[in-house]
Amino acid sequence: MTKNKEEKNELSFEENLNQLEEIVKNLESGNVPLDDAIDEFNRAMKIVKVCDEKLKNAEDSIHKILNKDGKLEDFSVEE
Repeated sequence: MTKNKEEKNELSFEENLNQLEEIVKNLESGNVPLDDAIDEFNRAMKIVKVCDEKLKNAEDSIHKILNKDGKLEDFSVEE
């Protein structure tokens, strides 16, 4: 994993989650200087934002269906 890929938010959702887990483990160890802990926390918050956006995009796409014309439209169940 390259720094450029990370900076461009091109990591998969799972890769981002793995990074979050590593940050949490590191911070929970208690062996991180305060300045580094703040930096790691800020990095984690950026990763959380990216994950949240990916989840919202996935949710939006799940609520779409391909109609007969080949276009995506909102999916709704007719009662």
